[in-house]
Amino acid sequence: MRKLACLFSLCLSLSCIAQTPSFVKDSLDQYINTGLKDWEIPGLSIVIVKDGHVVVSKGYGVRSLETNKPVDEHTLFMIASNTKLFTGTALALLETRGKLSLNDKISKYYPEYRVYDSTVNKLVTIRDLLTHRLGTKTFQGDFTFWNTKLSREQIMNKMRLLKPTGIFRQDYGYCNSYFLAAGQVIPKVTGKQWEEFVKDTIMTPLHMSESLVLSTGIAQQTNVAVPYTTSYTGTLQKVPYDNWNNLAPAASIVSNVSDLSHWLMMQLDSGRYNGEQVIPWAAIQKTRDVNIITGSRKSGIYPIHFRGYGLGLFVADYNGRQVYWHTGGAGGMVSNVCFIPEEKLGIAILTNNDNQSFFEFLRYQIMDAYLGVPYVNRSKQQLQNFQAEMAGQLKEIADWKARVKNNKPELPLTAYAGVYNNELYGPITISQVGNRLKMNFSAKPELSATLDYMDNGEWLMQYNNIEYGIFNIKFTIEGKKVKSVTTRQNEFVEYDPYTFIKK
Repeated sequence: MRKLACLFSLCLSLSCIAQTPSFVKDSLDQYINTGLKDWEIPGLSIVIVKDGHVVVSKGYGVRSLETNKPVDEHTLFMIASNTKLFTGTALALLETRGKLSLNDKISKYYPEYRVYDSTVNKLVTIRDLLTHRLGTKTFQGDFTFWNTKLSREQIMNKMRLLKPTGIFRQDYGYCNSYFLAAGQVIPKVTGKQWEEFVKDTIMTPLHMSESLVLSTGIAQQTNVAVPYTTSYTGTLQKVPYDNWNNLAPAASIVSNVSDLSHWLMMQLDSGRYNGEQVIPWAAIQKTRDVNIITGSRKSGIYPIHFRGYGLGLFVADYNGRQVYWHTGGAGGMVSNVCFIPEEKLGIAILTNNDNQSFFEFLRYQIMDAYLGVPYVNRSKQQLQNFQAEMAGQLKEIADWKARVKNNKPELPLTAYAGVYNNELYGPITISQVGNRLKMNFSAKPELSATLDYMDNGEWLMQYNNIEYGIFNIKFTIEGKKVKSVTTRQNEFVEYDPYTFIKK
């Protein structure tokens, strides 16, 4: 019997290899290596799961430009918002256990919790929080919450200041802090913190032993990718690791493609892993149900018509198949995780340069190969547009820097110094340092920015962490007094500017 079982397993493996598209068998290595060069990505790791077998699991390039140590399938990356499906799964699991309902109002667990609109406040549910349908803008509040010393409770308290621009349960706006609020229900019903519950009920049964639930200690790991960006400079710059712990249910997990293959296997086998039912099928189904439509117009580039969002999961059609996926973006790292149950196909791609879209084009290229879409080099198709956009950004910054010529602003530098406040963010401090100004951010102790006067009332603002960007900004002056300053930050962090009023 044992020989027959081994022979059957071998036949399955050979069948899987035989079904592997020629792009994956013969061209994948070259395609990825070319993509790393074209998009200036130091390193990438990938896993492809098909029919219950790992077809590809390997790394390309290097995890660090300083050490040149290679990326492999065990190299850790921040998977950022790919964390969200773990949170959605945990809450769906608790519903199947009768511990809560996804339609429970958040006020049942946090009577003091408030959102901006008092009417919505009486209606908002766990499901609403998990599906980005409260009407706020995408990334709204992230500059205030991301990489700050604010606690989870302080973030939840500040969320009442997020003024929606859309309509409740009608307009989609991707909001990380609402995912935090949903995740904070877990300790209320289980007595365990989010990170403990996710580790005990999901990661440990899936043998994801190399992954971290929180980002604490990521830099000290022996096999971890270093984060980089080419934004604002056009060259690879090392950036600090993000700390997502205060927004953990939205983005804190650190993982590798070896561990993520187990997650994909479970997704493709109706919640089972190694023959054991880790997550009930009913809970898996709940995460995949579309709760808000995010698009219903045919894509001009991809064979997609409809798009929606489940519980931490995007849902779409792709050449006649139902596809589930999510992307993740942390400072210096972007990733995606995707699975197509009808094809028993799963893909995870992790990278360490955040200023590129190759990680997504590679996913689509693999999907094309498996789903019979005619070959088009997706990376080359979009590279020229990206390069033109980058050239425009760099020219604009060069023009700004050329305007810094020791011109004098309208008022003495001492007039600009002082404490400024934004209702959502809180205070910042501007001080004179030599012939320039320096801006310090109270909730982000390690972040600062220098301000150099250009002309026409405009200043060149440069963050000490290039991840946040380089911009031209203005102060508002009335009656020879500084009233306010409006700052900007990388749209990767948050789209909208912040106005700080001088005290």
